[in-house]
Amino acid sequence: MATEEAPYTVIKTDDTFELRDYAPQILAEIIVEGDRKDAGNRAFRPLFRYISGDNKSRGKIAMTAPVAQEQKGENIAMTAPVSQQRIQDRWAVSFTMPASYTMETLPTPDNPNIKLRQVPARRVAAVRYSGFWSEEKYLLNKEKLETWIRNNQFRVVGEPVWARYNPPFTLWFMRRNEILIPVAAGAL
Repeated sequence: MATEEAPYTVIKTDDTFELRDYAPQILAEIIVEGDRKDAGNRAFRPLFRYISGDNKSRGKIAMTAPVAQEQKGENIAMTAPVSQQRIQDRWAVSFTMPASYTMETLPTPDNPNIKLRQVPARRVAAVRYSGFWSEEKYLLNKEKLETWIRNNQFRVVGEPVWARYNPPFTLWFMRRNEILIPVAAGAL
């Protein structure tokens, strides 16, 4: 069974790198503390409970991909699909909601720590890689993406997002991971 993914249009492709335009989307997001690996594990359960019916209408919401994580701090706006990002040992971990929902039609989370947030359309530079989720692979691929961004003279306008597309039981060589970095809309 196919999992719905956050919709985007590829503007440019260069080996494992892409320049993409994402449509507006809604995230269900929770902020957690800890290191990069533990934050994703800690946040997954409450977000999964929300889409499994832990909400005011008790309605189930289809799982989408990717699960994203990014650093979160006081003055940094999150501009990601399902993501993980860290700031001051705090991570925003999110699920992208299915495109069929609006802010008005999504059920309200029972967990007050889960927030629903509208994300506007945006352009991102992306790199795709396979394998286990590790800090080492994340940093290596983030550096490669930052080099590609510099070489193409794109202007970064947001924080990196770590996007993971597969459940933990997926074989390592079949896992799809990405790093997404928002760039100025005029970038090409």
